[in-house]
Amino acid sequence: MSGALSTPATIAIVDYGSGNLRSAAKAFERAVRESGLKMDVTVTNRPDDIAAADRIVLPGVGAFADCMRGLTALPGMIEALEMAVLKAARPFLGICVGMQLLASIGREHGDHDGLGWIPGEVVPIKPSDPGMKIPHMGWNTLVLHEGDAQPPLLNGLEDGSHVYFVHSYQFQA
Repeated sequence: MSGALSTPATIAIVDYGSGNLRSAAKAFERAVRESGLKMDVTVTNRPDDIAAADRIVLPGVGAFADCMRGLTALPGMIEALEMAVLKAARPFLGICVGMQLLASIGREHGDHDGLGWIPGEVVPIKPSDPGMKIPHMGWNTLVLHEGDAQPPLLNGLEDGSHVYFVHSYQFQA
């Protein structure tokens, strides 16, 4: 979206009871302010807000099943997300468990259906080195493979950049 719009574009952060909503909202507000974009950031649990949003963020903190239960407990929310993201192809970002919910199934504390937007499963990380601590938390060096298409999320990051990770489950296609 261009900064020349007469009305601000909207970034809707989905509030379904699972996520550090204040931190996510503050991060997006800062990014909007520092980039000079004309955008409003809103935290909402209303499907109508999601349907009207120009960009959508699905955060998530906690266990896969709990997050999925929270999302499905909001009448019309999954349908609004599917219309906006899958059918209208609006920009979308899943953060942490919010990204994991895109999988077909999550295997945290049993098997639980996900949204099924990306075929795959969310499984526990099993490090090849048994001495590696799980959950994994900390700063690591990002390794970008030359020739591989990189998602826009990594724009501006260079091979060798330090990034912070907190996770004990991984998406497996």
